[in-house]
Amino acid sequence: MADGRSADQPPASGRGHPREEVEFGDEEYSPRLRLSRRGIAVLAALGASVLGGLAWLVFLSSALDVRSVAVQGAQDDRLTVDQVRAAIGTVGAGPLARVDLDAATRRVEAIPRVARAEVWRGWPHTLRVKITQRTAVAAVKGDDGRFTQVDAGGVSFATEDAAPAGVPVVELRLSQQANDAGGVISRPQLVQGAVAVAAGLPAEVRQRAGAVLVHSYDDIQLQLSGGATVRWGSPDQIDRKARVLVALMSQKGTNFDVSAPDAPAVSG
Repeated sequence: MADGRSADQPPASGRGHPREEVEFGDEEYSPRLRLSRRGIAVLAALGASVLGGLAWLVFLSSALDVRSVAVQGAQDDRLTVDQVRAAIGTVGAGPLARVDLDAATRRVEAIPRVARAEVWRGWPHTLRVKITQRTAVAAVKGDDGRFTQVDAGGVSFATEDAAPAGVPVVELRLSQQANDAGGVISRPQLVQGAVAVAAGLPAEVRQRAGAVLVHSYDDIQLQLSGGATVRWGSPDQIDRKARVLVALMSQKGTNFDVSAPDAPAVSG
């Protein structure tokens, strides 16, 4: 061309490029959706209606009622699912969303054999319960000949005619001196000390310990299977005495003395 520009170049113009004008105009004049106040009110009412319907469905209707109670953690038939369900009672009835989980937990933990409980919702119809059952570390023989089971925390949770298998029996065989000192150290304190000893025994010793005999606060004795005896002394330094006893039992003997753990002895 005469002005030196190629044929495919657009002519110069102070008005800018035509394509740019079209795109700019599209952005500037694109239509916008505007809701009237009535439209906004209708949408708000619709949303509230939907939320209200969901709330009614979850909290008030029977569509999501509790239909079952699932229990985990029971170790034996002494603590059954039926006992847990009975303890929860009406707290676990009605819509699942409205169940008071804290109240249900307290009711389950009120069962003597339950140490701890967790309760949560298993949608859509299940109330789930996980329990930690108490385990006896000793059975205290009472004056009536019955045996009260005690856990490692010193909590008594069951009394039966026989001691559980493999659990040491705590028995008071107090000396005259110990009876005379009853006003200083009570029988419950003596039992508590003996239970602490039983709870602190290593598993291999506890399984062999048939009895924990209390003659006085400073004179506790273990009777082991096979006829061996252990002079334990007081319920002090339980961990130290337990470690020393395990080491002593690797030696031959029928009498083990850990009452002074820094100077243990084996005889017999």
